[in-house]
Amino acid sequence: MISDALLLEAESLLAACRAKGVLLTTAESCTGGLIAATLTAIAGSSDVVDRGFVTYSNEAKNELIGVPLPLIMEHGAVSDPVARAMAEGALARSRATVAVSVTGVAGPGGGSAEKPVGLVCFGLARKGLPVEGDSVVFPGDRGAIRAAAVAHAFAMIRARL
Repeated sequence: MISDALLLEAESLLAACRAKGVLLTTAESCTGGLIAATLTAIAGSSDVVDRGFVTYSNEAKNELIGVPLPLIMEHGAVSDPVARAMAEGALARSRATVAVSVTGVAGPGGGSAEKPVGLVCFGLARKGLPVEGDSVVFPGDRGAIRAAAVAHAFAMIRARL
């Protein structure tokens, strides 16, 4: 279930994108489409949201949005280079002007000393600008980590409008 707070953030972000003429796409792994689902839960969002890619597996990252498998093998699916490549690939395969990506370890298992549960890597690609990245370790359980990742993705987009 999507929280009321996230829905309010989504509504505000959609209005800001609309005002700037921004068209969005998402490339999601650990959030499994939750960013796109939160945005599209708002009626009328189709004028801002172009499409969303759920690329949970390495193969999906490669086949759907062009993330090179050697990049994934070298850095791991949860890494800044892969998050950046996901955003870049989603932007190239959509009509959007802004793409946000997310890949991480939502838990409860799958973490390591190097990549703990809660680590989420983000990418942000905009037409004509360098791709940006960010990594955050969020506290909490799987649901809390995924919700925090959605909120952080929204904040990244908003900061660059």
